[in-house]
Amino acid sequence: MIQDTICAIATAQGGAIGSIRVSGPEAISITGSIFKPAKASKLLSEQKPYTLTFGRIYDGDEMIDEVLVSLFRAPHSYTGEDSTEITCHGSTYILQQVMQLLIKNGCRMAKPGEYTQRAFLNGKMDLSQAEAVADLIASSSAATHRLAMSQMRGGFSKELTELRNKLLNFTSMIELELDFSEEDVEFADRSALRKLADEIEQVISRLAHSFSVGNAIKNGVPVAIIGETNAGKSTLLNVLLNEDKAIVSDIHGTTRDVIEDTVNIGGITFRFIDTAGIRETNDTIESLGIERTFQKLDQAEIVLWMVDAVNAASQIEQLSEKIIPRCEGKHLIVVFNKADLIEGKQKEDLLSLLKDFPKESTGSIFISAKQRENTSELQKMLIDAAHLPTVTQNDIIVTNVRHYEALNKALEAIHRVQNGLDSQISGDFLSQDIRECIFFISDIAGEVTNDMVLQNIFQHFCIGK
Repeated sequence: MIQDTICAIATAQGGAIGSIRVSGPEAISITGSIFKPAKASKLLSEQKPYTLTFGRIYDGDEMIDEVLVSLFRAPHSYTGEDSTEITCHGSTYILQQVMQLLIKNGCRMAKPGEYTQRAFLNGKMDLSQAEAVADLIASSSAATHRLAMSQMRGGFSKELTELRNKLLNFTSMIELELDFSEEDVEFADRSALRKLADEIEQVISRLAHSFSVGNAIKNGVPVAIIGETNAGKSTLLNVLLNEDKAIVSDIHGTTRDVIEDTVNIGGITFRFIDTAGIRETNDTIESLGIERTFQKLDQAEIVLWMVDAVNAASQIEQLSEKIIPRCEGKHLIVVFNKADLIEGKQKEDLLSLLKDFPKESTGSIFISAKQRENTSELQKMLIDAAHLPTVTQNDIIVTNVRHYEALNKALEAIHRVQNGLDSQISGDFLSQDIRECIFFISDIAGEVTNDMVLQNIFQHFCIGK
C-alpha cells in the first residue's frame, strides 16, 4: 500500500504554461492547503472529479500565481490514486515556488517514472504498456509513434495473455494427472497440446523475429559509411545530414574516430556512421579508428562502401577481401564518388569490377558528394534497402530488448515442450517446461517481475511521468 504523496513538474521549462502533478492519499488536501479558489465557497476537497477550479496559490499572505487545478479521484486517475494537476505560468521561479510549498506541506519529490510505476502497481496498466509510455514520449517519427501507441493500447499484452491462459489450462490438466497417477488417467489431450504448442511457437517466433524491424524503427537503421581515406565519406555524411557534422579536408586520415548521427529519410530513421578511412598506417590513433571501422561494419544493416571513382580499380582490389566477407547478411551499396571527374565509358568499366560481388545484396551508384549529384537517388536506394514494412497502430511489433530476451527464453521453453511431446516424456517434466514458458510470457506483462527489474525500468523515465 502506497502511503506517501508525490509531486513533480510535468512540463518542460521555458514554455508559457507549466504543469505540476500531485498524486497520493493526501494529494487533494495538500493542494487545497496552498490553493484558494476564486469563489471562497468552492473548496477543492468538495469538488467533483474531472473538474477545473480557478484560484490562486499563496505562500502565507504572498500570492505566487493564478492557477487552474484539475481534480481526479481514485481509482479513476492516471496513477489510480487521488491526484491533482496545477496549471500555472511557465516561469521557472513560479514552478519552483509551488513545488517548495507542496513539499513543505507534506509532499515528496517524485522519482523518475514514479507516476507510471504507481499506475502499474495500482493495476491501471501492465508493465509492457507502462514501458510504452516512455517510448511514446521519446517517439521522433510517425513510425515510432504508431508502435508506442499500439503497445500502450495493450495489443501486445492481449496476445500474450491469451497464450498464457491456454498454457495455464493445459498445465493444470497435466498436474491433475500427476495427482491421479495411480489411476492411469489422461486429462490432457496430448495431440491437442501438441497443436497448441505449435501455435504458440509460431506466435512467439513471429514476435521475436519482429524485433529486428522494431529495433530499426525505434533506434534507426544502422548505416556504416566505409572506404579508403579521402574517398568522400565525411562529405557524404554532411550531405545526408544536411549539416557540417564531420570535418572535411584533403589530408589523409582526417576522420580518426566514429561519428554518428540520425536523420529521417522518407519516414524512416537512419543512423549514419562515418568511420575512419581504411589504409595501412603506423599511426596508433588512426589504427584504433580503423579497428572501430570494422566493428561498426559488423553492427550495420546497410553498408555504403565509398570508392573514389578515379582510383576505383585499386581500391576495390585492395579492400574487397576485407569488406565483402563482413557484408554477409547485409545490404551493400558501392558508391562511386567523384563521378563528375570520369567519362561514361569509364563508368561501364567500373561496374564490371563488381561482377564477383553477391548480386542479390549488392547495389551501386555514381555520385558526386561535393557537387550533390545523384545524392537524392542514393537516399531512395537507402529506403529500398531498409525494406521496412508500413506499420499501423494495430501491428504488434517488439521494440523492447527486455521483451525480446523474455520471448527468446519462452521460445526455448516451448521448443522443449514440443520435443518432450515427441519423445513422450512424463507429465511432471512436461509441466515444468510449460510453467517456464508461462513465466517468461508473464514477465513481459510484469506479473512476476521483481523490484530490481522495476527499478531498472522506471529509472530511465523522465521526472513527472
